[in-house]
Amino acid sequence: MDNIQPDQPRRERTQIMTPKEAAKYLGFHLVTIYRLLKKHEIPATKIGGQWRFKKDVLDAWLLNRMNRG
Repeated sequence: MDNIQPDQPRRERTQIMTPKEAAKYLGFHLVTIYRLLKKHEIPATKIGGQWRFKKDVLDAWLLNRMNRG
C-alpha cells in the first residue's frame, strides 16, 4: 500500500537535462552550451562521460548572469 496522502504535496524531483535540453530551455544554441562548458562558465557535471545540468542550478546561474549586467 502507498502511504501518500492526497492533501500532501509530493516532493518534486530535480530535473536533470542533457546539453540539448539545457540549450532549448535556456534559448541558447547547442554550440553555445558546449563553448560555455569548455570555458567552465556554466554549471554542469559529467555523469558516465556525458554532460548533465540541473534545472534549478541553471535558473540560479542565469539570474546571476542577468544581474551582473
